[in-house]
Amino acid sequence: MNKLISVIINCYNGEKYVKNAIQSVIRQKYQNWELIFWDNQSTDNSKKIFKSFSDERLKYFYSEKNTTLYEARNNASKIAKGEYIGFIDCDDEWYDDYLSSRKTFFENNSFDYSYSNFHYFYEKNNIKVVKSTKYLKGDLIYDFLAKSYVVAISGLIFKKKILNEINFFNPAYNIIGDYDFVMKISKNKRAFAVQDPLLQIKVHGNNFLDKNRKMFFREYYDWYLKQARDEFFIRNKKYFLRKLIYLYIVSIVPNFIKDLFKKK
Repeated sequence: MNKLISVIINCYNGEKYVKNAIQSVIRQKYQNWELIFWDNQSTDNSKKIFKSFSDERLKYFYSEKNTTLYEARNNASKIAKGEYIGFIDCDDEWYDDYLSSRKTFFENNSFDYSYSNFHYFYEKNNIKVVKSTKYLKGDLIYDFLAKSYVVAISGLIFKKKILNEINFFNPAYNIIGDYDFVMKISKNKRAFAVQDPLLQIKVHGNNFLDKNRKMFFREYYDWYLKQARDEFFIRNKKYFLRKLIYLYIVSIVPNFIKDLFKKK
């Protein structure tokens, strides 16, 4: 097991957490990796923090323009030299065995991508909660993910060639680009699942998704409509409809409550 892994951090004003994210990559037991730091025109100290590290495997790139998150992910992926690609968001942290726990995945060429369980770390209360207590399925998992989507972008590693095969991430998305990607490849690509939590995702109130619930709903609705004739989608449509309704409710409730208090 000595394959080069390209680790990508897409950053836009991530100064509060990015140091920990970078350190978590450097601490990996498996050391054959490169880290591509794609700066999407940050205006804070993100670049300065990155430059404070001297490891030659760390590579800095400054975007020519500010783009959607998934266009930025595409741009960073195109310069990756590794056979495999993994992402870690600025406010997430890998555990030390994140890469080494994928030994079977890297050595068995029949698997195309790997995902793992993870912890949510609730910053305000200083507690960690495991994402899934259920067995994570491997192999062809579209139907499994349709019922319960348990893949985090920071917990996902895949063969780089897959991106070329599906024409990369949809650059129109800012939130569901990895969901669209994983659901697409899960139809005919084989997954290797790691049951143990291998990372933590911070929940801190300023997460992009939490601050953009309406965008989340709009993007998911767009995805939902585009799947209308897909046989995989059709046989699981009831699960996707439930999620669509849930996202709609979540997107309107905060504003409804605010308006209610304003009227009082």
